[in-house]
Amino acid sequence: MRNLAWINGTVSDISEAKVSLEDRGHLLGDGVYEVTRIYNSRPFYLSAHLERLHKSAVAIRIDIPVRIGEIEEIVADLIKKSDCIDGYLYIQLTRGSAQRNHLFPVGATPNLTLYVRGLDPLPALEAVKPAECITLPDERWLNCHIKTVNLLPNLLARQKAAEAGAQEAILYRSGDVVTEGTRSNVFILIDGKVRTHPESNLILSGITRRIVLDILTELAISNSEENFTRHDLQNASEVWITSTTMEVNPVAKIDGNRVKGTAPGPICYRLMEELRNKIAATCF
Repeated sequence: MRNLAWINGTVSDISEAKVSLEDRGHLLGDGVYEVTRIYNSRPFYLSAHLERLHKSAVAIRIDIPVRIGEIEEIVADLIKKSDCIDGYLYIQLTRGSAQRNHLFPVGATPNLTLYVRGLDPLPALEAVKPAECITLPDERWLNCHIKTVNLLPNLLARQKAAEAGAQEAILYRSGDVVTEGTRSNVFILIDGKVRTHPESNLILSGITRRIVLDILTELAISNSEENFTRHDLQNASEVWITSTTMEVNPVAKIDGNRVKGTAPGPICYRLMEELRNKIAATCF
């Protein structure tokens, strides 16, 4: 396949794609983004991702320069031209290009970028490797519900995790309350109930997170969106993390200590199966 980009209406290979040096996303992190998984040449839950893109854009007062319906058409055309079967779609919207200034530029046109890259197909469920995680203080800003390109705290935390031999850092705030991972939402099974941090300004409510909550309800598995602590995390019988690119991933170790139950546990594995079923029904 070809890794193709679409920037303000121009399609090119990613290696040849260009944005202005004075793009405000580049200079100031003044932008928002989305990532959507592509299966069998079809973007999974694209409408939900575009709805969240719109919410993020409204939150930081950027107008999307094309209709949402047009973006869907652009995505379909880009996937077709790239001949992408398994991959991901990245969408970025910035306030535009202008001389560097903290104030919003008058008359600047927002820059919209989309690109498609190939990914290896995800492994069979039996081959999914349980993750190891560490916990770290959540040092991000207080508007984590906005999916901005400002990811430096996430990057620093994930780098610490990698240097510790872990795949993810699970973040916590005052009172040891667990919020989410650097690129994932976190679920635990404790006292017979699945719990995940409630929607708020402290987390990015993931699309996969929402799908998992819907599946839990469909299966009549007790669940709630409520705070839990690092102590709960360490005493849970199952832990898993979710994201667009990793789907549902079981967690085997946290801060070097094994999760009390198996990884994946029976509920996590059921969710892995049901999510794959939804993917198959939507994209195949």
